[in-house]
Amino acid sequence: MAKRRRLTPVGDDWAADEGLTALSEPKPALVPGLIAPAPIARVAGDAATTAAFEAVSDELHRARVEGRLVQTLPLAAVQDDYLVRDRILAEDEDLAALMASLRARGQQAPIDVVDLGAGRYGLISGWRRLSALRLLAAETGEARFGVVRALLRRPAESSDAYVAMVEENEIRVGLSYYERARIVAKLVDQGVYHSTQKALQSLFSTASRAKRSKIGTFIGIVVALDGVLLYPARIPERLGLALAHALEADLGLAARIRDRLVAAPPLDAEAETTLLAALLAEARPPIVSHAKQSQVDPEEVAPGISLGGKAGHLTLSGPGVTPAFHDRLIAWLQGAG
Repeated sequence: MAKRRRLTPVGDDWAADEGLTALSEPKPALVPGLIAPAPIARVAGDAATTAAFEAVSDELHRARVEGRLVQTLPLAAVQDDYLVRDRILAEDEDLAALMASLRARGQQAPIDVVDLGAGRYGLISGWRRLSALRLLAAETGEARFGVVRALLRRPAESSDAYVAMVEENEIRVGLSYYERARIVAKLVDQGVYHSTQKALQSLFSTASRAKRSKIGTFIGIVVALDGVLLYPARIPERLGLALAHALEADLGLAARIRDRLVAAPPLDAEAETTLLAALLAEARPPIVSHAKQSQVDPEEVAPGISLGGKAGHLTLSGPGVTPAFHDRLIAWLQGAG
């Protein structure tokens, strides 16, 4: 008689009855509260996940350090006086337009900052955006205006930070000739650059030689009248160039301009421009010498200062001819007269 096929699972008892040996060890019973050993596939998967997470974390860290990751910072954590600003003020109309854009669309372009440590950041570029956000935060109290989007920069030297600031402003809106001249004079005075020529070449490397020459001419106005003029960024180019030459030829002109501005401060930029034009017309013309115009080669008369020129025209040059030296020379000449 044929043996019937067994349909129930083969058990150890049955194998023993039939004289068979079990092909595998019996599965250990699971003890409540203990976790079964993880399969090799699960271990490999966990290792791959950890490696991927570490790779992403490393890349995010590099992106942050290299200035490729936009961060959100509290407004209070950003110091806008980290650098001497090239912009003197924000025009009311321009600032109002920027604030309206921030209200409607939020901050579209991040500012640039440097990490000062202890949760503090120094502003490199984006002063107008930062100023507009602070005004909006004070005006509305909305949380969205209490933070600023920023990129972290790592300038090797302070001069690199200034170059970045100037380039960003030149591209976005453009600086006035007075603002350009002012940042040159300030950085030479602070020792960031050892000469006006070096500062001009570094800060405005993409500008033409003629443009750098005009900026250098405006430095005379900065030295003589910075802090006195109320709307210096609005001085037209032609008037500014003529004024700079007049200040050089008429040593008493700067004092007369100061006195008039203090006695009757102009109400707006147009009134100040009109006043400067009127005083310029009253200035003494340059002294023209009819003597033989023999050229004198520059000779060093003091450390870093050379004197040269020709009859009726003297030239001081060298790294020692700084805005501060110019101020001292003017004061000495006025006192000697």
